[in-house]
Amino acid sequence: MQGAQRNSLKLLQWMMAASLALPVALFVIASTISYKSTKDTADREIERTLDVAHEHALKVFETIDRSLAELNEVVRGLSDDTIRTREPALHHRLRRLADSLPQLKSAWIFDADGKALVNSLASPPPELGFADRDYFYAHIDQSIGTFIGVALTPRPPYQGARFFSVSRRRDTDDGSFIGVIQASVLPEYFESFYARIGSDPGSFFAMGRADGVLLANYPRLDRDVRLDPGGPVGQKIAASPEHGLMTIAWPSDGIERRIGYRRIAQYPIYVSAGLETSAIRARWFATMGQHLVFGVPATALLFLLLAFAFRRTQHLQAEAAARREAEDALKHSQRLEALGQLTGGVAHDFNNLLTVIRASVDLLNRPQLTEERRQRYITAIADSVARAAKLTSQLLAFARRQTLKPEVFDVGQRVQSLHDMLATLLGPAIEITMRLPAEPCLVDADAGQFETALINMATNARDAMQSKGRIILGVEAATAIPDMPAPAGHHGFFRVTVTDTGIGIPAARLGRIFEPFFTTKQVGHGTGLGLSQVFGFARQSGGEVTVTSEVGQGSTFSLYLPRVPPDLLPQRQAPNTAPAVAGSGMSVLVVEDNIELANFAADGLTELGYSITLVDNATDALAELVVDADRFDVVFSDVVMPGMTGLDLAKAVRERGIGVPVVLTTGYSQALSQDGAAGLDLVQKPYSIEELSRVLHRAARLRRVRDGAAE
Repeated sequence: MQGAQRNSLKLLQWMMAASLALPVALFVIASTISYKSTKDTADREIERTLDVAHEHALKVFETIDRSLAELNEVVRGLSDDTIRTREPALHHRLRRLADSLPQLKSAWIFDADGKALVNSLASPPPELGFADRDYFYAHIDQSIGTFIGVALTPRPPYQGARFFSVSRRRDTDDGSFIGVIQASVLPEYFESFYARIGSDPGSFFAMGRADGVLLANYPRLDRDVRLDPGGPVGQKIAASPEHGLMTIAWPSDGIERRIGYRRIAQYPIYVSAGLETSAIRARWFATMGQHLVFGVPATALLFLLLAFAFRRTQHLQAEAAARREAEDALKHSQRLEALGQLTGGVAHDFNNLLTVIRASVDLLNRPQLTEERRQRYITAIADSVARAAKLTSQLLAFARRQTLKPEVFDVGQRVQSLHDMLATLLGPAIEITMRLPAEPCLVDADAGQFETALINMATNARDAMQSKGRIILGVEAATAIPDMPAPAGHHGFFRVTVTDTGIGIPAARLGRIFEPFFTTKQVGHGTGLGLSQVFGFARQSGGEVTVTSEVGQGSTFSLYLPRVPPDLLPQRQAPNTAPAVAGSGMSVLVVEDNIELANFAADGLTELGYSITLVDNATDALAELVVDADRFDVVFSDVVMPGMTGLDLAKAVRERGIGVPVVLTTGYSQALSQDGAAGLDLVQKPYSIEELSRVLHRAARLRRVRDGAAE
C-alpha cells in the first residue's frame, strides 16, 4: 500500500518535472534554431547593404577619376604660364565641377613645386605650397595612377570640413613630372549616405584604404583611426583579400560586430557594412520573447495543476498515515534500531583511539621515564591499535549487513580498563569516580560496541558539564528493566550508569535524545549520532538504555545488559605472542602500490632473512612470474591496486598454471566482501611482521609438501 502511494507521488513528481523539462528542452531547441536563423538573416542583410555601399563607392570614385582624367586632358600640353593666363576660365570650370558633385569639396591643379595654379575655391589662388601633402609627393617619383590619400584638415586661409584626396599625376609627353590634379573628397558625404541606408539599430559602415587608414566611419568617430594590418581585421582581409564576413570586436571602439567587407574594383579601397552582435541578439530575444508570451503561461498553468494534484495526493496520504499512527508508534523503537546501525560514530571512535596513541607517544618522549611506565604506554598504544582494527572490522561488518557476534566479558573490568582512556579524552577538569563491585559482572554483548557506547555516554556527559565537573561510572546488578516485563528464563541484568553534574535535560526533550541526528549542541559541535549508537547497541544486545534527569541537577544514563551466570566465564587465553618465523633465504615477491607500506613489509621481512623482490603493480608482478616463476617461493600482494587487483593477479597465476602460492592482504575490498578470498590466505591490515612471516612460511611450506619436498 505504502509502495503504491510512493509510486503515485513519484509519478506526479516526474510529471511535474516533465511539465517543466519538456517545454524547456523544446524552448532550447527552438532557441538554437531561431538564433541560427537570425544570424543567417542578419548575414543576408549585411550582404545586401554591402552591395549598396560598394556600388555607391564605386560610382563615386569612378566619377571623380573620370573628372580628373578630363581635367588632365584639358591642361595637357599647356605650360604653367599658359594655365595661369587661363586661370579665370579654369577656375570657373573647376567650380562648376565641384558644385555638380556633392562628394567634392574642391578641385585643384598644382605645378611641379606644389603651388596651386588653379582651384575651385579662390581666384586667383593664394601663393601657398602644398608639396608636403601626400596627394602631391606620392606622384613625384613615379606614375602610380589614381592616388587616394588620408584624411586632412584644410590649410589656412582655407577652412571647412576635413577631406581626403583623389589625385592624378601631370606629366609631359616624355613622362616628366610637371604637377598634380587633385580632388578633395568629403568623408561626411559617405557618412551621410551610410546614415540613410543604415537605419537599423546597431548598423555599421566603414570605408578605408588597404593599408588600414579609415576614410569614413558610421557611427562617426572623433579621431583618425588606422587599423593594424597585422591585427585581426588585417589578417582576415589578407586571407581573403576580395570579400568576406567576420565577427570581430572593431578596434576603434571595441564593440563586437558581424561585418562584411569588399574591395572596390581596381582601387585600394575597402567598404564594410555590418551589425552589432548585440543588435542581432536583440532581434533573437524579441523573437523568443514572442514564444515565451504564449509558452510561459501555458507551462505555468500545467505545472500548477500538477502541483495542486501532488499536494492533494500528499494530503490524502498524510491522512492515511495519521490513521496508522498508533501502529507506527509500536514500531518506532524498531525504526530507531535500524537507523542506529548507520550511526557507528566512526570519526568519534577513531579520534578517541588516536588520542590515546598520541598521549602515549607524548609521554614516551618524556625524559627519565621508568621502564614500567614505558611498557605501560607501549601496551596502551598496542591495545588502541588492536581496538581500532577491531572497530574497522565491525564497521565493515555493518557495511555488509552481517550480524555481529556477542561475547561474554566482565563489564566491571572493562569499565575499569577504560579509565585512562576516558581521563585523557574528558580532560583534566573532569573528575572521574568509579563505583565497581568486586565480584565478576558477566554480560553477553559485543565488547567493542560496549566500549563505544560507554565513550559516547561519557563524552555526552562532558559536553553537558561544559568540560568541567564530575562523572560517576557505576556497575550494579538489576533484576529487571524499569517499566518493562522480564523475559522468561532471564538471569537479570547488569546496569552500567553514567552520572554527570551537568545542566540536565528538559522533560520535553527526554523522548527525543536517542533519535539519530537529534542534538541540542551548536552547529559543528555534535552530530546527534552518539546516543543513537547507545540505543542501537542496547537493543541489539537484548537490553535497554534509560535516562533520568533534572534541569540544573545533572543526568544519569543507565545501560542495561543481559547478565550470564559466573560459570560461563570463558577461560582466559594466552595472548598470541608466537615468535616470527625466520625466512632462511625464502624468496618473496611483494606487490604493493603504497610505497611506505611496501618498504615496511620489505624491511621487516629482510631482517628475518627473507629475500624480497618489490614491485608496485600486479601487471609487473605477473610479468616477473611468467619470466621465471621458480625464483619465488610465495607471492604477497595487496588486493586493492590501480588496474589489475591482487585478486585478478591470483586468478591469472592459477589460469597460467604457475605453481607459486599467493597470499593476499587488504584493509577492505568490495570484491572480497562479496566473493570471498577464493581459497587464498588472507592477512588483514593492520598486520604485524610476526603474523606476516608465519602466514608466508606456512604458504611456502604447503607448496613444498605438494611438490614432494616436505621439510
